[in-house]
Amino acid sequence: MKQIKHIIPFLVFILFSGSTIAQVHPAEVIIDQKGIMRSKKGKAEIKGFGINYTVPFAHAWRSARKMGIDPKAAMRDDVYHFTRLGFDLYRVHVWDTEISDSLGNLISNEHLDAFDYLLWLLKDKGFNAIITPIAFWGNGWPEPDQSTGSFSMKYGKKEALTNADAIKAQHNYLRQFLNHVNPYTGLAYKDEPMILAFEVSNEPHHTGDAAAVTEFVKGMVGAIKETKTKKPVFYNISHAVHFADAYFQGGIQGGTFQWYPTGLGYRKELSGNLLPNVDRYDIPFDSVIRSHRGAKIVYEFDAADVNKSYIYPAMARSFRSAGIQLATHFAYDPTFLAPHNTEYNTHYMNLVYTPKKALALMIAARIFHEIPLYSDFGKFPHDTVFQNITISYKNDLAVYNSPQSFIYTNHTKIKPKTPEQLQQIAGYGNSEIITFGGSGAYFLDRISEGIWRLEVMPDAIAINDPFGRNSLDKIVSQVQWNFHPMQVNLPNLGRNFSIKGINVGNTIDSKTTNGFFNIGPGTYLLMRSDAFFLSDISGKWGKVKLNDFVAPKSEITQAWFSHTAPSEVESGTELRLFFNYIAPARPIKTELVAWLQSDYRTIPMKYLSPGKYQAIIPADMMKHGILHYWVVVTGQDRTTTTWPGQIKGHPWDWDFTGSDSYQTRVVPSDYPVTLFEACTDANQLVREWKPGNQLMPVELGACMAEIQLNELYVPDIENLSAAPVYDYSFRHSFIDRLEQRQASLNNKKDLVIKLVSLTGKATKMQIALVTVDGTAFGKVIEVPSDLSETHIHTDELKVVQTVTLPRPYPSFLPYYFDHDNKKPFDIRQIESIQFSIGPELNKIEQTQPHGVGIINVRLY
Repeated sequence: MKQIKHIIPFLVFILFSGSTIAQVHPAEVIIDQKGIMRSKKGKAEIKGFGINYTVPFAHAWRSARKMGIDPKAAMRDDVYHFTRLGFDLYRVHVWDTEISDSLGNLISNEHLDAFDYLLWLLKDKGFNAIITPIAFWGNGWPEPDQSTGSFSMKYGKKEALTNADAIKAQHNYLRQFLNHVNPYTGLAYKDEPMILAFEVSNEPHHTGDAAAVTEFVKGMVGAIKETKTKKPVFYNISHAVHFADAYFQGGIQGGTFQWYPTGLGYRKELSGNLLPNVDRYDIPFDSVIRSHRGAKIVYEFDAADVNKSYIYPAMARSFRSAGIQLATHFAYDPTFLAPHNTEYNTHYMNLVYTPKKALALMIAARIFHEIPLYSDFGKFPHDTVFQNITISYKNDLAVYNSPQSFIYTNHTKIKPKTPEQLQQIAGYGNSEIITFGGSGAYFLDRISEGIWRLEVMPDAIAINDPFGRNSLDKIVSQVQWNFHPMQVNLPNLGRNFSIKGINVGNTIDSKTTNGFFNIGPGTYLLMRSDAFFLSDISGKWGKVKLNDFVAPKSEITQAWFSHTAPSEVESGTELRLFFNYIAPARPIKTELVAWLQSDYRTIPMKYLSPGKYQAIIPADMMKHGILHYWVVVTGQDRTTTTWPGQIKGHPWDWDFTGSDSYQTRVVPSDYPVTLFEACTDANQLVREWKPGNQLMPVELGACMAEIQLNELYVPDIENLSAAPVYDYSFRHSFIDRLEQRQASLNNKKDLVIKLVSLTGKATKMQIALVTVDGTAFGKVIEVPSDLSETHIHTDELKVVQTVTLPRPYPSFLPYYFDHDNKKPFDIRQIESIQFSIGPELNKIEQTQPHGVGIINVRLY
């Protein structure tokens, strides 16, 4: 075939790096009669999606300095990743405490300079911004606050809302802040086109009189408008929502909202299907907003304590259905801090370290730009497939599949709609068009006919649960640079193409005739055999350079191992065990040494993916008894190490010093299945904490989870207009425990609860089993005054209300999950148990104290 040369000047490149979203800074934003933000010039709806990001301030800034990191260089690197993910919106609550004095005078210092620099970087990449000038609080979190001498430090949030001198200082600060000229752009914030609007302050939490609230808001709006800015002014209306009308009476033009549908601060990863928690974003006072023709934006959202990818596109869908125009995730971890996740340990988001979650945000950005406001896709589970989106809890997967783009957060068998038309691919793992053995994200963008740009991130390796107690001395994730096999199967590229590294220092230059090749972290050009590239590889491509690549170097300097033994498994069935192990080099051999009764075996462990291994103990070994096992790793230096304990040598060596083993109970199928055991599970309950909740030792080494309630209903200070709900519910997920007992579940018909009333008289409690689709099947039982067992036959379980747990922020969101599930009870689908004090109580009982002690719940 005659070689065809494609001479491609960079000026004609039209694809935006990481996204096909074209974002323009509107010269002026207006809000129309329907409460929709539009560009004044073209009347186009304002749309945007992005992140909160805090490097210029507080903990992130101090940590950079402590770690020897140049904050500006770190910001440049992260902003590049933002562009790859298709973000176009930035928001931050400015730490006013670091750039102001007690009178509200703006202080020009390193924090303000870094913030100016970040805005300039973002503007250059096509970002817009929502800026919140006042945060109220100190600069410490998660460390102690520093003494800054600011008005926020002097007065605190409570006084800042009522004290005349504090209010005067805020007015002064707002005027100076908006009039501040960014030296990098030459424009004052009040005139900066990239800043779409100002949100006065972060979560003010008003109390008291509505008229006083209106007066406060009016003063803040007035201070902003004194600067002659034409930008809309927003105010937080997701707190103290009973003042919604009062806020608008103060002259605001829109309201800001948050969403933490899984609560905050669980201190470990949440399990189970959480799509019910994000099915709707219902605003009960939306009529007030519409009456004032107010616009709506989301300043913060996250599925806190969730390390899965499927949930974010569902949140974006619910936001658009609620009429939200702009949203920013909270918060993107600076890459230099992400190995530790110290900034906000209930959140975790970074392209390098949480690639699947980051790709989910990339899909969410598409949703915000493509789904019309107030679109209705029905109720769960019908709304998990909509327009170009597919969401799967079971596969921890979200897919965006349009004729031009294919984005997926995990392995998928979904086929691209039109492979021959694809311009952009972003993914993790394997798909119908790309297979990849690494554990980092990758991006493939079509440059022209037969020429594609490939960008591969290093392997992300989980070391510890990222949502625990963290510090800069603790590692939760690391990266490792490895080469992995990849296959690309694209009609436009064919199977005969070259692979050339183009980022600085990348010397890869190879060819394939079958679409297979080995690849490591970096940026590459894939060129079909009849294509030829004559342009400068360091030239401009969209808002970045063609050869750009940003990723931390390999961080693995020691061996990391983690594994939790299943507490109980079923005899006569094979046991699949999974292990996390990573070291600077792949081991020569990994094996599992098992012992059960008089049966001793050595079982090879299989490498699955970076840091992931599996061992399968055959069914014929799984006899009734206690299974003991060890993991033995032989490194490249021939040194043998055994876990648990990371002990030198092999368990069968005469001089092996380890005394511990992993242990698992192997029981017959007719043994009961434990759903809840207070000793081990009480501290893992998903619930609203109450002072009377405690774990107490009782008979024969058992424990009792005590729930003491002085009252079932306490008025919500953030929503005083809410109808009272007399209910206290809590939940326990038993997914891990049931995983090894699935085979016998169908034969279990008797739900047995060992419990007692703590008030000295019988009371009522609803016990419900919650299935994977969020449906609760339960029954109200009488809790006896003496400790005993209560039985419920599974045929007695009927559909009851599912409480949305963990309880979300903001608190005005629905207490119960409103679904469209029609399936009958299937014991094989249960995921958790829901305990509720409230159902079937009469009005007198609703107002009385309640107390229940629970020892265990089992299925027989």
